[in-house]
Amino acid sequence: MTETTSATISEPQTTLTTQQVVDLTKRLNYGTWRFQKGWNPMHIADAEGCYFTDGAGRRYLDLSAQLMCVNLGHKNPAVIRAIAEQAQALAYASPAYATEARAELSQVLLEVLPEGLTKFFFTTSGTEANEAAFKIARMYTGKTKIVARYRSYHGSTAGSIAATGGFRRWAMESVGGKAQGFLFAPEVNCYNCPIKHTYPQCGIACAEYLEHIIRNESDVAAVIVEPVVGTNGVLVPPKEYMPMLREICNRHGVLLIADEVMSGWGRTGEWFAMDNWGVKPDILVTAKGITSAYVPLGLCATTEKIAAYFDDHYFSHGHTYEAHPITLKPAVATIREMQRLDLVKRSKKMGAWLEPKLRALAAKHKSIGDVRGLGLFWALDLVKNRATKEAFNTMQDKVEGKPAMVDKVAADMLKRGVAIAAWVSHLVIAPPLIVEEKDLDFAIEALDGALAIADAEAV
Repeated sequence: MTETTSATISEPQTTLTTQQVVDLTKRLNYGTWRFQKGWNPMHIADAEGCYFTDGAGRRYLDLSAQLMCVNLGHKNPAVIRAIAEQAQALAYASPAYATEARAELSQVLLEVLPEGLTKFFFTTSGTEANEAAFKIARMYTGKTKIVARYRSYHGSTAGSIAATGGFRRWAMESVGGKAQGFLFAPEVNCYNCPIKHTYPQCGIACAEYLEHIIRNESDVAAVIVEPVVGTNGVLVPPKEYMPMLREICNRHGVLLIADEVMSGWGRTGEWFAMDNWGVKPDILVTAKGITSAYVPLGLCATTEKIAAYFDDHYFSHGHTYEAHPITLKPAVATIREMQRLDLVKRSKKMGAWLEPKLRALAAKHKSIGDVRGLGLFWALDLVKNRATKEAFNTMQDKVEGKPAMVDKVAADMLKRGVAIAAWVSHLVIAPPLIVEEKDLDFAIEALDGALAIADAEAV
């Protein structure tokens, strides 16, 4: 057998041009939540702090932290170092084993999670963490049904997409039938109430409606909510809602699951959005900001009461990449960096600075129907008619691939050097928590200019 030299194993690869990167991506990959025809993704070649750079060398302010997840900004040295150190020390271990990274992160989580959440299941995504939450709730209660809300997103795997309100669920229902065991209640949207009530005179009718569902169903195991709804509109509930929902769940022996995949990790000015109302869930699910999205990690955290049940009952769940060491060590580094930089408090402070600027835009532009948010998590609803609250586009438009006004505004902002997330009828402002006032001023200027496109078609 002849000896193989390194030269015969592989030759150095030439660097791809930007056009090659884009062409290969379009030809060989699926673009998610879109028609494939016409997809022309930007090539991101580099990123640092609150900015990323395309293949042509142009910089853009990352106003939505990619997918509302790069909370520390790009290239945080401590997190990068933690990834490298863990890769060198122990790249992988089966979840049947204990590792230092797993033990250390578990201990650190007790410092920041809402009090009472003391048992953890680690995944590699938010959608997997929600799947774990559903299984745990059903095993623990012996019940089947999960009550979710419209205008929600809980993931794209079988259970989590079934729990998702809105159009992203529709395609799965059309090809495979409706998943059993998921019910939907009205979302909290005081700007445009789905059940036509007005806050505060309503007495929190949307929560009462949810209780009506529980009373009229035979075996509800849990209610799942995004405390502040994410991509579906950054919907912030009134102060009475979460305490009322907690009481409803207690009254009926139903678990409360908080999906904090997007709203957690300082995004709303508290470690977790539930902390804004002092409400403790039975199960908390999170991901994204737990590692500032540098590596994929999800978390399903439960109370000790739930955990104790499985001392004598079979825990029927698990993954190959559960508690993957390379995902865990960077989470410790992320949390320590958030504490060092005091980013939770900073998020609240910067949000208070940003809010009046966004409201000033709303007073100036007739296409802005509503401004809402907490901390550094905000949405602008774009409307064709401010008086009737008629949006430029609907969820059906999205499914049918019709051009959306928010996409036109976002495209114009990109030309001005600001990248913003756009979804159906609203724009999401959720920059890295390290963002500076000068960066936000730059973003407001770009938004101010781009909104002329929407104003021209508003009545």
